Amino acid sequence: MESYPKCLKCEEGVLLPLSDYGREGATIKYKAWVCNNPECGYNIRIDNGEVSFGRPLGNSNR
Repeated sequence: MESYPKCLKCEEGVLLPLSDYGREGATIKYKAWVCNNPECGYNIRIDNGEVSFGRPLGNSNR
């Protein structure tokens, strides 16, 4: 069984890795990490080489 890092913001959830696809269709492993505690919502993302923390989460239109 894999273990994931504990969320340092809420200390209740764990950070789960999310993958995505790049502009050319290549897989980007672990593009984001999101806390699995619904009340927390903490996240870390990589977009165009920049790391962002805690951006609001929402549904995609895709």
